[in-house]
Amino acid sequence: MTLEVLLEGFIQALRLIVTGDPAVLEVTLRSIYVSVLSTVLATTWSLPIALVMGLKSFPGKGILKSIFQGLLGIPTVALGLFFYLLLSRSGPLGVFHLLYTVNGMAIGQSALVTPIIVSFTTNAIEATDVELRDLARTLGAPETRVALTVARESISGITLSIVAAFNRAFAELGVVMMIGGNIYHITRVLTTAIALETAMGEIAFSIALAIILLLIVLSITFLVNALRRSR
Repeated sequence: MTLEVLLEGFIQALRLIVTGDPAVLEVTLRSIYVSVLSTVLATTWSLPIALVMGLKSFPGKGILKSIFQGLLGIPTVALGLFFYLLLSRSGPLGVFHLLYTVNGMAIGQSALVTPIIVSFTTNAIEATDVELRDLARTLGAPETRVALTVARESISGITLSIVAAFNRAFAELGVVMMIGGNIYHITRVLTTAIALETAMGEIAFSIALAIILLLIVLSITFLVNALRRSR
């Protein structure tokens, strides 16, 4: 029975992809939009933080790194609850009406993936040759130039951290469920649709959506790796 359901799910996934099912296309595009936006937002502030942590020595640096590393395993439902309270009508940010919106979902996911980018990028920067930094400083380069030089040398690790952040956001359920509410045509994404269809007993359709989700994640990862090898 299980094998039959899996086979039916694969067949249905292929049919949905080939025919371009509007409902699946809608939730897939919304998933991509939310994940891209959250990754861009997180990258905006995560890279400067990682550069400072990777290049500078200051009191409490070890503690700060430990905090970001610890946040890698933060429960998504706990983070979702925090942002739900923050964005709700009676919350401090309720005036912006971001609850049950794709932008609110993106903000919540950006907080989720920030520790990934900061931790991975910091490790990549710290792994660069110390002589490179010293040479840049010896030649009179300002700190901004030194940071850009190190970032360029660490581009492979930085890229991997951003891809890992996108994949984490794309496959995430807790935050988008709590903040978005899984509203049809408004905030429903692939992961929340899978949870809903499974609860309704539509196992084959859930498998089809899961296959589409995995195909997108794996395709992006393979593409980035191919680009890295070509460089």
